[in-house]
Amino acid sequence: MAKIHVNPNRATDKAVRAIDRKREQERRKMFMLARDHAEPLATKLCQRLIDRNIIETTSVDSIRTSLENQFRSLHLLEDFDLQMKLAPVRTLVQDPNIVTLYLTQYIIEDLIEHPDIQDVFGEDIDIYRAIDSITKVLRPR
Repeated sequence: MAKIHVNPNRATDKAVRAIDRKREQERRKMFMLARDHAEPLATKLCQRLIDRNIIETTSVDSIRTSLENQFRSLHLLEDFDLQMKLAPVRTLVQDPNIVTLYLTQYIIEDLIEHPDIQDVFGEDIDIYRAIDSITKVLRPR
């Protein structure tokens, strides 16, 4: 009878693939929850950003609508586009919430160009923490 050769890299590869699958499932679940609860999340997030003096706006409704649209469209993003968007803020925190990272980068890059935004204040980490205080409910336990 022949001896079965066990490649130590095979076990490592299996573990890495299992972790990747778990993260991908978590991400999809979070994106679907964000889409399903877009309106209340956008309302709370807009209020939190204003309360913490992160954004200054002339129209709260238009900013809320912009944030709501982002929550609704997360699940439609291609993986490459998502990774490109997250690249500048990926190392902001140790175990990041992907939805929070995406919205942080959205505010820093895109929302600042919105006609109803007067200014965005604070460092990236301050923006991340304000957003995460709302979006942490999306993360599976």
